[in-house]
Amino acid sequence: MVGNILEMRSITKLFPGVRALSDVNLSVRRGEIHALVGENGAGKSTLMNVLGGVYPHGTYSGQLVFEGEECSFRTIHDSERKGIVIIHQELALVPYLSVGENIFLRNERSRGGVIDWDKTHRDAAKLLELVGLKEGTRTAVKDLGVGKQQLVEIAKALSKNVKLLVLDEPTASLNEDDSEHLLGLLLDLKAKGVTSILISHKLGEVVEVADSITILRDGATIETLETSSGDIDEDRIIRGMVGRDLVDRFPRREPRIGETAFEIRDWNVYSPLSPDRRIVKDASLTLRKGEVVGLAGLMGAGRTELAMSLFGRSYGVRVSGSAFKDGRPVELRSVRRTIDQGVSYATEDRKTAGLNLIGDICENITIAGLGKVAERSVIDRDREAKVAEDFRSRLKIRSTSIRQKAGDLSGGNQQKVVLSKWIFTMPDVLILDEPTRGIDVGAKYEIYSIINQLADEGKSVLFISSELPEILGICDRIYVMNDGRIVGEFPREEATQEGIMKCIMQSVRENGNGKH
Repeated sequence: MVGNILEMRSITKLFPGVRALSDVNLSVRRGEIHALVGENGAGKSTLMNVLGGVYPHGTYSGQLVFEGEECSFRTIHDSERKGIVIIHQELALVPYLSVGENIFLRNERSRGGVIDWDKTHRDAAKLLELVGLKEGTRTAVKDLGVGKQQLVEIAKALSKNVKLLVLDEPTASLNEDDSEHLLGLLLDLKAKGVTSILISHKLGEVVEVADSITILRDGATIETLETSSGDIDEDRIIRGMVGRDLVDRFPRREPRIGETAFEIRDWNVYSPLSPDRRIVKDASLTLRKGEVVGLAGLMGAGRTELAMSLFGRSYGVRVSGSAFKDGRPVELRSVRRTIDQGVSYATEDRKTAGLNLIGDICENITIAGLGKVAERSVIDRDREAKVAEDFRSRLKIRSTSIRQKAGDLSGGNQQKVVLSKWIFTMPDVLILDEPTRGIDVGAKYEIYSIINQLADEGKSVLFISSELPEILGICDRIYVMNDGRIVGEFPREEATQEGIMKCIMQSVRENGNGKH
């Protein structure tokens, strides 16, 4: 019988006012892929930070046993010296350094205190071959896509003689092909004897590759499931995560769609890095009052670039085309002017561009609409606090108070703060870019309910997502985008995953033949 490489026994971790972990137990067998799942705030990342030495021994109670030896990690380097490497959702790579330099950063190949660059790149090339990355070791990391950067992180872990590899939401930002490649790599590493812990909200991927699945809820261990039993599916995992059957993944709504609220015609956007390269090409679309309109497409289709260019030209140069709101032409030439005209945009990158992570919930909610809580340019702090408390209650933001830092919230609650910020600006048109990326099924359902409520209030929502089931489940009408163009449109009753993909593939063939 295969023994356990890791045992975490009765781990309890307290933060001021919060019990993040309560007597959590986790056992991981040597050579398996062990999934760790739960809703946002369930304690997954906290538990892994205990394992990785981010929270040093003494700041938590319980035992950590690795390869039969009780460990007391004081730093991240203590855990890495034992062969435990954690790859966080926010990648720890230096963009302007080369792939080879990143792989051996703080683990340099040197002789006599001098870095041996030939050995660095030679060894890096061997590691890249192991992870299936064909780029040269001297390529700057900033020139790689997110999927390839993930592979560099894994190569970096392998350079440290990793025995236990922990991946926190590794496919959250990847397209389907990159996700499949990364999951295949995990299976290859398993065959080579590397044990993995996979944290993921994509439950289909969990079922596909995991040998065991441990479910956390509210900081406690609920159960561990063995996939070899053959009766483990997404619904079974969800029941453990949320404590009940989630009958409908998408809340129901009876659309009450009105007249056209927002329209763009022949919209063109050029790349700010290559001003002769057109990113968005003659795009035209309409949004009606009370309607949730989806924008589907593969990674690189131009969806985010289109959305950002509409939001005060936050992206692009040589932007041209016409925009209309309630039938009248509007100029979207600055972010402030666009907000004032009733158009808001929630970015896909909540941690970098959507939130001030060191600011509290209250500051983040009111920042885009300070004029609404100010008198003669002086902020009324009582009024501001009341607004924040109202949104905290209305959107069910789980926090100790409105003064809790945004960076200390779970991903789902951070996303609710982002939505609160833009709802507070009282937009008529709200563009949501990947609003449920990296959050669990329970939090997703709550965000879908918020979107439905906005539509019921007569708002127009443009919903961008890389997950086709989500697009099909929440949207009244769907546009399909490929290579910067709107290449198809489906009413809800005619939209299918196969139809959308067929539309994209047909566009690829036509563009390949020189047709548009």
